[in-house]
Amino acid sequence: MKLTPLADRVIVKRLEAEEKTKGGIVLPDTAKEKPKRGKVLAVGQGKRLDSGELVKPSVKTGDEVIFSSFAGTEVTVEGEEVLVMGQDDILAVIRK
Repeated sequence: MKLTPLADRVIVKRLEAEEKTKGGIVLPDTAKEKPKRGKVLAVGQGKRLDSGELVKPSVKTGDEVIFSSFAGTEVTVEGEEVLVMGQDDILAVIRK
């Protein structure tokens, strides 16, 4: 992918939506909500403070993250839909 995030921005690919509930009910496309989990594809260099100090990002490429519902901006690059969001929109990193 030829998309490089600037400053504290992160490129995230949404994970696929669940096809059925835990109880086994198959969800139609209209009932599925967009997943709030994704995989980090690229990370910017970090945020520059007023003092000039560079604060490195707390996520890295390959991390699985949870983000807020309306986080980021959806863009399509090379036929692939991704989200460009600020690191502040990421709520948690899932460790396995």
